[in-house]
Amino acid sequence: MEEKLTRTCRICLLETEQYYFLDNDNKFMLQFKLLDLLPQIDLNIPSNPIACNGCMITIEEIYEFKQLCMQTEFIVRNLRQQGATEELHANNINVEPSNIDLPVCIKEHSEYQCHNCDFNTNKKTILIRHLQVRHRKPFKCSICDYCSNHMTNFKRHIHRHTGRKPYKCNICTYRSTTMSDIKKHMPKHTAEKLFKCDICDYCSRYLGNLNIHMRRHTGKKLFKCNTCDYCSTNMSHLKTHMRKHTGEKPFKCSICDYCCTTKSNLKIHMLKHTDENPFKCNICDYCCTTMSSLKRHMHKHTGEKPFKCSICDYRGTTKWDLNKHMRTHTGEKPFKCSLCNYCSIRSDNLKIHMLQHSGEKPFKCNVCDYGSNQMIHLKTHMRKHTCEKTLKCDI
Repeated sequence: MEEKLTRTCRICLLETEQYYFLDNDNKFMLQFKLLDLLPQIDLNIPSNPIACNGCMITIEEIYEFKQLCMQTEFIVRNLRQQGATEELHANNINVEPSNIDLPVCIKEHSEYQCHNCDFNTNKKTILIRHLQVRHRKPFKCSICDYCSNHMTNFKRHIHRHTGRKPYKCNICTYRSTTMSDIKKHMPKHTAEKLFKCDICDYCSRYLGNLNIHMRRHTGKKLFKCNTCDYCSTNMSHLKTHMRKHTGEKPFKCSICDYCCTTKSNLKIHMLKHTDENPFKCNICDYCCTTMSSLKRHMHKHTGEKPFKCSICDYRGTTKWDLNKHMRTHTGEKPFKCSLCNYCSIRSDNLKIHMLQHSGEKPFKCNVCDYGSNQMIHLKTHMRKHTCEKTLKCDI
């Protein structure tokens, strides 16, 4: 196995495999920032000095803090020059570095008024915070419309355009744009699952996953759709659901025109191109691409129909079958034609109907030129070639 090249950090003098050069060509401008913080440091010793990942982050944070202090001083002096007499409590001020002038605030009728909106207050510090949060986003992306109040958020955003992932896992090849992602990733390398459910055997490496799991026991569904009655214990599930309303299908197949709402569905679809069927029945030769399909198939062997209608004696092998059956009681026909008034309780019926508008006849006879928009019509036609007579007189 090839050994990784290590270098000695010029600042902390520790060996490191991940480092950044302290030169003016560095896009982080580390040499400029370090000399600004500590002018007496000699970066000519040794040649091509480097900074480890930890020291690079420290330089960025200290430099940003210095800029913050300079900007705060500018704001304080600017307010004093405007004749403000109220004592300024610096500990209550929360501002960020900015390259734009602070909007001039005037004092009318013992109130501080914002010139950008109708906001006004008796407290100068509250007005400053208002300007900070509502109106001042000095860090603007030159590629898209993104802007932010915070330099750190702005830097993370820029990584999306450059594709740069400066934070690296020291065990595997995983990289990320943020250190918080690395911290979330690291538990994958340990088999221990510290967060355990008090009610069942569920356990997880992540506290967030345990919190989501606990809602299954409590029945709490905090995330609700604002279009229909759907609600979920998980925000990610709600985001996936919303795509049904918006029609968004962000996951696209690289081989055909297929696109879908979830990454897991795309992975299942890709198995069709590889002809891979990893889930196999242990009773017959049936195999399929998903575990759910295999479970449905197994009902044929067991005769189990776990989904029961609450109105009649109907039972189905899948929840989808039950939902389809329930429409016979409610009269609901959710699948509607966009060209005429036709509607149906089943999506496959709508697909067959749409062929009448397009004139497409995908079911073709392999003996003659006959074609049809329904398989059942093709089967009836094929009897002409086989001379099969299925309807027989009993007398």
